[in-house]
Amino acid sequence: MAGPSALLVSIRHQEGALRTLRAAKAPHSPHSPPQPSHTQNFSAGRSDTAWHSLGEEMEVSEPGGTQELEEERKAPEKNLKEEEESGDLSPLGLGKPRRERLAQPVLTRRETLREMALRSKIHRLVEAASQLVQVEETLLLPLLQQHPLPLHPKDSIDFRNTCSHLVLQREGQQFERDLHEAHQCLKTIIEKLICSLADFPSDSCVPVRSALRQILQNLLAM
Repeated sequence: MAGPSALLVSIRHQEGALRTLRAAKAPHSPHSPPQPSHTQNFSAGRSDTAWHSLGEEMEVSEPGGTQELEEERKAPEKNLKEEEESGDLSPLGLGKPRRERLAQPVLTRRETLREMALRSKIHRLVEAASQLVQVEETLLLPLLQQHPLPLHPKDSIDFRNTCSHLVLQREGQQFERDLHEAHQCLKTIIEKLICSLADFPSDSCVPVRSALRQILQNLLAM
């Protein structure tokens, strides 16, 4: 049998695991897109150069060269139309050979369904752990001051250690295994608390059991 001190130890380890899970919940930072000012300056520089070149052509052109100048003006429009049909209208792609544009690195990457599922699972695990700590602090701790209960702080230590290992992986099969193990650790903690409350000699534990069952139900729905 254990009193409030054992529960406080368990809560401390659960809070450590919760902080680690929140860090793991942050998505990977994608490649940073180019700064707007850089793109604007690049475009502005090209625009100024184009106007400057056009002005020089108008100054040196001789009578009878109007048709040639008109064809040169239409050439960029033709190229732009071809770019539009090909689907490549990025600011970095204009005015460059197609092979060079294809060699440019991809700036953004869409999140895969697997990554979305893992991030959702971490989010729900964080919610369940947060709700458990709240129930232990506000409902279970006052009960232990009236009557000691069998507690298992080792389960909370295992939960924290698993989460610490999980956040170091960040991705891959080991990350998924650690995430599943963290899920099982939290499930075990809640189930053992519910079993301990089954022998409590008062009906005052009914709200605690109800809250724990709801957390467990949400956790099992993952």
